[in-house]
This record gives sequence, C-alpha cells and structure tokens, in this order.
Amino acid sequence: MFHHSAKLQYPVKVDKPNPEFAMLLQQAIGGIEGEIRVAMQYFFQAMGARGDDRIRDMLMSTATEELSHIEMLGHAVALNLEGAPVSYQEATAKDPVMNAILGGANPRHLLSSGLSAMPVNANGVPFDMSHVYATGNIGADMLANATAEAGGRVLASRLYNWTDDHGMKDFLSFLIARDTYHQQQWLAVIEEMGGMKSQLPIPNSTPEDHENMQHSYYYLNTLLDKEAPKGRWAEGPSLAWISHSTSASTALRL
Repeated sequence: MFHHSAKLQYPVKVDKPNPEFAMLLQQAIGGIEGEIRVAMQYFFQAMGARGDDRIRDMLMSTATEELSHIEMLGHAVALNLEGAPVSYQEATAKDPVMNAILGGANPRHLLSSGLSAMPVNANGVPFDMSHVYATGNIGADMLANATAEAGGRVLASRLYNWTDDHGMKDFLSFLIARDTYHQQQWLAVIEEMGGMKSQLPIPNSTPEDHENMQHSYYYLNTLLDKEAPKGRWAEGPSLAWISHSTSASTALRL
C-alpha cells in the first residue's frame, strides 16, 4: 500500500518559465537515466528480494522516493510551461511543427498534455520499461542500481549546467545530492555482504566445474596493429575470490 502526501519532498520553484527546458527535463522523467526507470527497477527488485527483509524494505522505500522525484520533476515541467508566453501558445496552435523548430520546445506539451509533464524522454519517446533490470541476484542488482544512479547524476549535473534559472538549479542540486547518496547506498549493501571480492564473479554460486576457468583470467587483445594496453584490468591478482582447490591461475594476464 502506498500513502501520499501533498507536500513535495523538496521545494520546486521556477524563476522564469522556459518551454525548452521543460522538454529537457523530460529526460529526467522518461529517459533511460530517469526516475521512472529507477523507481520501477527498485520496485521489481523488491518484489524478487528473498532472504533478508531489510533489503526488500530498503528497495521499496527507495522506489517510493523515486516516485516522489517523478512528482517533483512533473511539477518542474508544468512550472516551466505554465508561464509560457501567449505568443508561444498561439503560434504552436497555428503551426506546432514550425514552432518546435524555432522555439526548441516540444509541441506535444501543448497538443497532448495541456502544458504538463508526460511519461516520455526529451525526444517524446515513451518509457517502455526495457531498461528495468531486476535479476533476483542482490549483487548484480546493487551494481546495476549504482550504475543507474551514476547515469542519473550525470544527467542532473548536465541539466544544472544548462540552465541559469536559480530555482531550477536549487531543485537540481537536490536531485544531484540524492543521487550521491543512492550510489553509496547500493554499494554499501555490497560492502555489508562482504565486499566486491566476496561477490565476484556474479553469481558467486555457480559451481567451478561449470566454468572453463582457463579462460577466466586473461585480457584478449583484439588490436592487430598495436600492443595490448597496459592497465590493472590486464595484470595483477584477480578481483574475484577463488577457492584454493582450483588449478586455474588467479592472476590476470594478457
């Protein structure tokens, strides 16, 4: 059961409405880096979380928080469209395609949603759930979540740098901060489970005799005219825990 409060998680204000920025904000709602994606990802991960009830409860709480971020972003889109000049609205009504070209705005914000947010990305493409990852493996899901939050923080930072609106910058600084926490939140779960070394390779439950381990610890150089690039990924001890019973080398090699 969900409970709703009319109070936003963080105040959302716009100093000067900007229909073009409203279109860009749609990416944070319905883009693959957006809030619909992470809300649904955490929700379905929670549905499949078995064992530790704390993990399920945490996933559900964070999924619900992401729903509140959708609400705030929808409010931000509406505020950026609400004060759109009458000339913009009239011009769009007369020639929406031309106005979109000249004004950089999304004509569907007027034609389809009555100057409000939609479950689409910045190009107007609906979010179709194809980027919702819920494997049922906690280690894999936590890494996917950290990656999702990293992508979301990149997007929020780009939106922050794009706008000069003080109200929008303040709101986006909040989203950036929450993405900072959520990245650490998911990685902290892995730390509590024994750290990355204890989880790799994922899934760590696959029996060793199911894996041809002579191919598990080398970097394949596919550059015909260049030597393999030197780096930690190609040399040094394995990052994964290897049992003492294995005869395979535990060193990464070229």
